[in-house]
Amino acid sequence: MPPIHVMIKPASGLCNLRCRYCFYADEMENRRQASYGIMQERTLENVIRRTLDFAEGGCTIAFQGGEPTLAGLDFYERCLALEKKHNRKGIVISHALQTNGYVLDEKWCQFFAKNRFLVGLSVDGIKATHDCYRKDAAGQDTYFHTLEAARMLERAGVDFNILTVVHKKTASKIRKIYEQYRKLGFSWQQYIACLDPIGKEQGCQEYSLTPEAYGQFLIDLFELWELDYRKGCQPYIRQFENYIGILMGQTPESCEQRGVCSFQNIVEADGSVYPCDFYVLDEYRLGNLNEDDFETIHRRRRELGFVESSLNHTEECKNCAYFALCRGGCRRHRQQPGTPEGENCFCRSYRMFFDACLPALQRIAAECMGRLPH
Repeated sequence: MPPIHVMIKPASGLCNLRCRYCFYADEMENRRQASYGIMQERTLENVIRRTLDFAEGGCTIAFQGGEPTLAGLDFYERCLALEKKHNRKGIVISHALQTNGYVLDEKWCQFFAKNRFLVGLSVDGIKATHDCYRKDAAGQDTYFHTLEAARMLERAGVDFNILTVVHKKTASKIRKIYEQYRKLGFSWQQYIACLDPIGKEQGCQEYSLTPEAYGQFLIDLFELWELDYRKGCQPYIRQFENYIGILMGQTPESCEQRGVCSFQNIVEADGSVYPCDFYVLDEYRLGNLNEDDFETIHRRRRELGFVESSLNHTEECKNCAYFALCRGGCRRHRQQPGTPEGENCFCRSYRMFFDACLPALQRIAAECMGRLPH
């Protein structure tokens, strides 16, 4: 069994923003109970105890939402105390947290720095592309709140990366966004393709990312990144690093780029466990850590066949010249209405990207392996 990864939703789907494209708000609307509120201490202790009892060597405990800071700083201080109490085997624990940054202050940032939390900060590019879909509960803009959060994290010495949703607006403005991130010193970047609601065909919402727009976005972003790579000053962009790693014979860290679901444990605020953040739905519930141990959770995962069913690539996909690199992408992207089951709704995007950029990716991989001079 690989090192265990647990993602806790301490505030369920509660959030102080009202992002138009939020996939988790959509999931909440598609299950019997939308929100489970703030995680109770009894549940937190059971999650921590069972995680550390099951873990071997190391584990990652991450926090996401909704907005996980709504659980309050005391929640996280209690979490660390419970880890110390139950870590009988000397497990090495890594922590991560994804936030919109809206309530961060110096106290939060000092806590993250002291306890070595890796923070993912959601920023959608420049002000115009961020504020069009990321409003607060009162309908007000949030961009400058987010930039101030980034400055506080930087001043405190917190390791953080930028998480940018690629939607209709950000895709078309990536050159301006890339330059803005350079000026702001955002050297760790992750770009996440925006999904339309469950049961809706990709491309039909006001914010929708079309396959053509996403393909051009990937090309434009890679061209900018490659120019900086040649200068030795490129930011870390996980998607490109993973493609180069695949060409070098490495296993990508991203399950989307492996083309098969990984063993994830998404823990809702009531202790219920699900196999993926995109599938926190009633029919995918694997158990509850208030009553079930991880052996039971993994047995139910096998009975559900969740990982195995993610190998649902079409024959056309498997015979594609780019399959060894693309691998069909994310399972959720292969279950969108309007495209055949097993075909990625962004297939056209990846074909555009590899048609234009594969030779450059191959050259960089060869340079990294010492087969070509830089």
